[in-house]
Amino acid sequence: MNVPAPAGIATLIAYIATIPAANLAVTHFGAVPVGFGYAAPAGVYMVGLALVLRDLARESAGRGAVLAAIAIGTVLSYFLADPALALASAAAFAVAETMDFVVYEPLRQRGLLIAMLASNAVGLLSDSLLFLKLAFDSFEYLPGQILGKAWMTLAAVAVLTVLRRRKRATS
Repeated sequence: MNVPAPAGIATLIAYIATIPAANLAVTHFGAVPVGFGYAAPAGVYMVGLALVLRDLARESAGRGAVLAAIAIGTVLSYFLADPALALASAAAFAVAETMDFVVYEPLRQRGLLIAMLASNAVGLLSDSLLFLKLAFDSFEYLPGQILGKAWMTLAAVAVLTVLRRRKRATS
């Protein structure tokens, strides 16, 4: 069994930490503005970050470690969510992260940014649809959910692009 490098372990821990952070945010802050007059449950930014960190963890820790982290995240999501949101949180996490993984894997050869953008688009949409349906039986927050998660993906892509350019400039 390959043990991930320290950077991979740190990325996995950060990824798994987004689950309690998202659940705490939803429980304590309710809905938050995400821009353009839209709102979403407060965990939206942490879930968007989870999608990005899942992709980065795949690159730094490997496929097996990420699949284990998805399983751990699903269990944490269920047990750390408000009881009324536990099933919605766990189901949305498990489905969205697995769909993100399935889309990301074949696109890896085309580049990290392409794989991340495509897989996160699938992940954020599936997470939003499933969570909102199960938690609220409403899609009222759908535009805000999509927008908030898209902000996180775009921010991550921007940061990764800058880091790659700096790395090339110093190489």
